[in-house]
Parts: sequence; structure tokens; C-alpha cells
Amino acid sequence: MTVTDKIKDAVGLTSGEPRKATREEMSAARLPLAYRDSCAHLLIPLNRCRQEEFYLPWKCETERHSYEKCQYDEFKLRVRKMEELRAAKGGERSN
Repeated sequence: MTVTDKIKDAVGLTSGEPRKATREEMSAARLPLAYRDSCAHLLIPLNRCRQEEFYLPWKCETERHSYEKCQYDEFKLRVRKMEELRAAKGGERSN
């Protein structure tokens, strides 16, 4: 497996559906419960890189950007879903 293939696999570009980390992988990586979401498959290599590079901010830029992009995309999905729910209620807020 080449370096490019490893990066594509980590980011989730090898198949049509993004890769999800299993509970066992998240437990083995000792991720806190708050971070065990749909972007955990990108956080695991990011944390590994950070630890290996002594948390130097310029060393793991690629991993960090891919993780932050995933988090942003998930945020946009949640906002879109909330707008759909609000539109179904006729514009009323739930609180």
C-alpha cells in the first residue's frame, strides 16, 4: 500500500461511503466519549501524529485539516436537519 493509498484510506476516499471507526478502535485509541462521533476515524491518526511529533502545530496539518473539515461538514448537516424540523413545525422553535 502506497502513502497515497494510506492517506485516502484514512480520509475515507477509498470507497463511496466514508469509513467509520468501530467502538473497539475508539476504545483502543482511548478517545474520550465526547469525541466518539462520525469523525473519530480522522481523530485517531491525528492524535497519534500529535503524540509522535510532540504536539508541534505545523507537523500534523494535513490530519488536522481533514478532521476539522469533517467536523464542519457534520455541523452543516445538523443545521440543515434542524432547519428541516423547524420548517415541518411551521417555523416554531422547540424551546
